[in-house]
Amino acid sequence: MTWVREMVAGDAAAVSAVRVAGWRAAYAGVIPGAYLDAMSVERDAALREERFAAGRAAGLRDLVAVGADGADGRVVGWACCGPRDTPGAGAGSGAGAGEGELYALYVRPDLLGRGVGRALLDAVHDEAGARGWGALVLWVVEANARARRFYEAAGYQADGGAQSEEYDGVPVREVRYRRAAGDSQSGPATPRSLR
Repeated sequence: MTWVREMVAGDAAAVSAVRVAGWRAAYAGVIPGAYLDAMSVERDAALREERFAAGRAAGLRDLVAVGADGADGRVVGWACCGPRDTPGAGAGSGAGAGEGELYALYVRPDLLGRGVGRALLDAVHDEAGARGWGALVLWVVEANARARRFYEAAGYQADGGAQSEEYDGVPVREVRYRRAAGDSQSGPATPRSLR
């Protein structure tokens, strides 16, 4: 069983371990290897700890998945959502008040396909409903076919938005996905408890 709960400051190191492992697994061959090799769980954890309180004050919600595959309460996934970052949305994006954004969703690579990501995404959808967001948007690396299939199966559709981020001088294209609130394509619910 996978359970989702709100992240606490003490989860930063575990979240960073999941995030760094997720990057290395998902972006091998897409983002330069030297960049991925230089990623550090310790540096990432320090950054997570530093940003944790500020993120809450800005309306971000960090969620962690625990308990999957005998993990005994250890963090095996992380998602972060909040109000849509409209300043970076781009001209003609249709951004408006009352939209949310999924900023991150990572699952321990050895647990992909076991419902951890679905549990986190369902909890994000619950958060969107509770906040009255009319839609959720997210950015995904265009070459990350697995993630794109995952979001499409949950009712997200590419909306034509695109941007590039540079990693060690290599541009990596991202595409924007959108899901209207109330779309019911999330599938069977996975147990979750938000405290």
